[in-house]
Amino acid sequence: QVQLVESGGGLVQPGGSLRLSCTASAFTLDVTTGWFRQAPGKEREAVACTSDGHTSYIESVKDRFIISRDNAKNTVYLQMNSLKPEDTAVYYCATGRGTYSNYACPVYGMDYWGKGTQVTVSS
Repeated sequence: QVQLVESGGGLVQPGGSLRLSCTASAFTLDVTTGWFRQAPGKEREAVACTSDGHTSYIESVKDRFIISRDNAKNTVYLQMNSLKPEDTAVYYCATGRGTYSNYACPVYGMDYWGKGTQVTVSS
């Protein structure tokens, strides 16, 4: 069964860290893979993308989040440091065949999605 499975979410205090993992089964992660998040009442947004060996981030997470992928394990990671309450959301990974300018990973361009993992940043 083709699926992406995320793990690593949870409750963390402000300033803390979490590492999310996303493993693909029954298929190979495509050239463009990313982490997305959706907070209550807000649209889903791309947080960090990896495409053809390059990475890109939204401004609010630059210098705090790091996306990486291990092709041998068919897994993509998101290391999240210095977490803030505004980072609270459901985090999804997704992958797709297309490539986009500035190594972006637009929501509309992803072919497969995981079910998400909750990240809550609160004291």
